[in-house]
Amino acid sequence: MRKFFIASHGRLASGMKSSLEILLGSAENVTVLDAYLDQTRVEDGIEAFFAACSSDDQKFLLSDLYGGSVNQVLFRYSDQADTYLIAGVNLAVVLELVAGETHLNEDEIQAILQESRNALCLVKHDHAEIVQEDFF
Repeated sequence: MRKFFIASHGRLASGMKSSLEILLGSAENVTVLDAYLDQTRVEDGIEAFFAACSSDDQKFLLSDLYGGSVNQVLFRYSDQADTYLIAGVNLAVVLELVAGETHLNEDEIQAILQESRNALCLVKHDHAEIVQEDFF
């Protein structure tokens, strides 16, 4: 099974889990840590996450900011067996990762990351091409 630990500065992690639950109906395999809101240490959260995982689980550590303090803590745990650390996550990549059930290989993970990058775009109105449609 895939298991996920999403950690962020502030409430971004719990917001992502909330969005996952709306879009997928459930996110039981997702653990979140909203860092620096109370006295909970990132180390304590990640250690509890690993304690709840089995050796058969594929583990994904997801952080909000590459090089940030949360990511630096997760990096120390990224050498565990079948564990991947992904920094700079957005909802598109988290949704794609969480929605599947089978183990992913590194090429498949890279493809998901590339799809997420491709979905990141500047959306602009081109006033010359706006077509008014009656949807009702």
